[in-house]
Amino acid sequence: MLALPHSPGCVVCGRDNPHGLQLSLSVDPQTGEVVTDYTSRPQHIGFVGVIHGGVIATIVDEAMVWAATWAGKRFCVCGEMNVRYRQIAPVNVAMKISAKIEAIRSRLIETTATVKGTDGTLYATASGKYVPIAHEQNLLFVGTLIDDPTVGQTLHALRQGLAR
Repeated sequence: MLALPHSPGCVVCGRDNPHGLQLSLSVDPQTGEVVTDYTSRPQHIGFVGVIHGGVIATIVDEAMVWAATWAGKRFCVCGEMNVRYRQIAPVNVAMKISAKIEAIRSRLIETTATVKGTDGTLYATASGKYVPIAHEQNLLFVGTLIDDPTVGQTLHALRQGLAR
C-alpha cells in the first residue's frame, strides 16, 4: 500500500484543518483499492452514541474520489453518490473504509465502497459516479498537494499522471 498525499485544508485528510478528520488514505498500486481507518469520535454524533451518517458519507466519498483519481490519473469530483446504512455506527468503534473501481469511461468513473468494523460488522456500503475535472483545474489541484516523505512515491506517480 502507498500513502496518498493530502491538501492542507481538506475536511477529511487535511492536516492543517483543526475541524477535519485528518485521516490517512492509502492505495494499492496494483488494484487501485483505496483504504483508510477511522475511529468514530463523540464529536461526530448525530444522536447520542450514534455517528452522524453525513460523517460516514464524507469518508466514503473521500475514499471513492481517490480511487477514481488514481484510476483515471486526473482528479475527479462526485457527480452522484448513494450510501446504504446497514446498521448504526456507534461511538468509539474502529472502522476500515475501502473503495474500488467498478467501471471506467472517458467522462465517468464508477466506484463502490464499504465501511466495516474491525470485527467484520458491515456499517455501510456506497456507490458513486465521479467526473474527471478539466485539465487546468487538475493542475491547480495537483499544486496543492503536500509533499512530505511519507507520500513521496505516490505523489511522484500522481504528479506524472495527473499533470497530463
